[in-house]
This record gives sequence, C-alpha cells and structure tokens, in this order.
Amino acid sequence: MKKRPFGRHDFGPVEQVTLESPDAAVSILSLGCAVRDWRIDGARGSLPVVLGFPRLEDYVLHARAHGAVVGRVANRTAKGRFELDGRTWQLAQNDGLHHLHGGAVGLDRRVWAMEVDTAAETVRLAYLSPDGEEGYPGRVEFAVSYRLDGARLVCEMSGRPDRPTPINLAQHNYYNLAGTGTVRDHVLEVDAPDFTPVDAELIPRGVIRSVEGTALDFTAPRSLEEADPDGAGIDNNLVLRAGRDPGEPAARVHCPRSGVSLRLRTSEPALQIYDGAGASVAVPGHEGQIYGPFAGLCLEAQHFPDSLHNPDWPSIIRTPEQPYLQRLEVEIARR
Repeated sequence: MKKRPFGRHDFGPVEQVTLESPDAAVSILSLGCAVRDWRIDGARGSLPVVLGFPRLEDYVLHARAHGAVVGRVANRTAKGRFELDGRTWQLAQNDGLHHLHGGAVGLDRRVWAMEVDTAAETVRLAYLSPDGEEGYPGRVEFAVSYRLDGARLVCEMSGRPDRPTPINLAQHNYYNLAGTGTVRDHVLEVDAPDFTPVDAELIPRGVIRSVEGTALDFTAPRSLEEADPDGAGIDNNLVLRAGRDPGEPAARVHCPRSGVSLRLRTSEPALQIYDGAGASVAVPGHEGQIYGPFAGLCLEAQHFPDSLHNPDWPSIIRTPEQPYLQRLEVEIARR
C-alpha cells in the first residue's frame, strides 16, 4: 500500500492511500473516504472504472460526491425536518427545500483520520461527528474501511451514536466500465422487484410499487438506453428482494464495449440507481476527460430515501445499543 499527501484542505491535510492487487489498484482519499481512482488489468492497470479528479481543489469546488461516503443520512429528507423523541429537528436544506446526502458540509466534505493497516491490507478512516452537525442530534463515531481482495473492493461502514439519531450512509462511486464515453450502453440487472415512486422534487410518495412495465425494471438484463430511450434520466430507489441472500450479487452491470463486468453485494435493503444525467463537471477528470451527462453510473446501497417520514419502511434510527453497520462488496473485472 502506498500513502502520500494529496493537498491541504481548510479542515487539514488530505492524504491518499493506494491499495494494490494483481487485478486492480484503488486510490482512497481521506477527504470523504472518496475512491478517487480504480484501475483494473493489474496493479498498474490502464482502465479507470470510476470517475475521479487529479487535484484536491477539483473535489472541493466541483465534485458531486464523486467516490465519497455520504451522510449522516444519504439521499433526500423532505423539508430537512423530522420528529424524534417528541422533538422536531431541522436539518440543513441544501437541495432546494430538502436535505440531501448529509447537508451542505456532510461526511463527504469532511477530512477523516486515515490509518493504514499493512498486515490486514486495509485502510481505515475515522471521523467524530459532533452533536448538532448539519442539524443532527447526538455525537456519532463513524468508521469506514476499504480492503482490496483481488478484483473485489470490500467497504465496511459503521456509526456509533451516543443517543438515538438517524444514520443511513451510502458509498457514491460513479462507475464507467469502459473508462470513457457514456454509460448508456451498460447492461444492468438488479434483484429488485419494486421501487419507491417519487414526486417532481424526487421525494418518495410513501408507497412501494412493482417495477414491472417501468423504466426501472432491471429484473432481467437490459441497457440503460433500452430502459430510458429518450434520455430523460434515471434517479430512483429500487427495493431489493426481501429474503434474498446478501452473499449473492444484488446488482450486475456489464459493458459490451470493454467486456468489463461489475458485481455488487450489499447488506442494505435498497439501491439508488442514478445514471448521471445531470452530473456534468467542467474540470478534467481521469485522462483529461470532461465528464458530461451519463458519464457515470451510481449504485448507492442504502436504506430508503425519506425513511424518516415513512415509519412503515425499514428504520434508520440507530442507538448506542444498536449502532449502524453496512457491508458493501464491489467486484470489477473482465469476464
């Protein structure tokens, strides 16, 4: 594992660690636990399969959670407001009237303490979120670890609060299995028979519906272009099949141009699919590319968006006795 300085942020110095295996090389930043780069075809691999940037200032000024861990609560919370223990809590409203991905300065914009465990071939990151940060109640000790096992990246996330508080993290890579161009040709299959419909502001309507006959039906493999031929964009939460084996892939993606495939395993009940339709960035990324519409595909394993307003959905309230835990495995290789 290789560790080096990556720049200096207002919150302190930012470091980068590169995990290497015979199959891949993955670079992690202490800023937001971000996966900055992921190369396959060997430890000095040539094909970049996630979107990222060469300079710290690009992340500070232009990134849209590229590669980061987002939270305390990922996705959207309507009006940034919720009730807990008889009290109303007001969160930062950074998406119009709503709260998105932990607020204006969420976990993705914090500098985490980074520790390299060479014996375990693991990088561990820690951040202590104080009581009241972005409006959230309670103090939370967050920890994230990444380990590269051949072609598979294992990410474990935890949050230990000192009082009941909502926690729902998501790892926010933008994948492009061709390394360039758009992801419209990527073929996606997800073990998700249902989804949560949203309104015009992408807030769930509080119901669960079948994906059958919709653009979100990936129960059998089909390309993003086939699912959305008009290019309107996909940004919605899929409900993973109840009772599925978490050891089996919840999602599979294949790029016919490159022959590269992705398999994702998760402990979470849902997967947000975002095809990057509105995620253009003006500064160059890997190989000098400018990332335009549909440049990357996000597969955000998480609990349902706006869970705090839908008590019948899986709860995201965590306590000292029941802390937050998530395990995510993503394998990318030619096959």
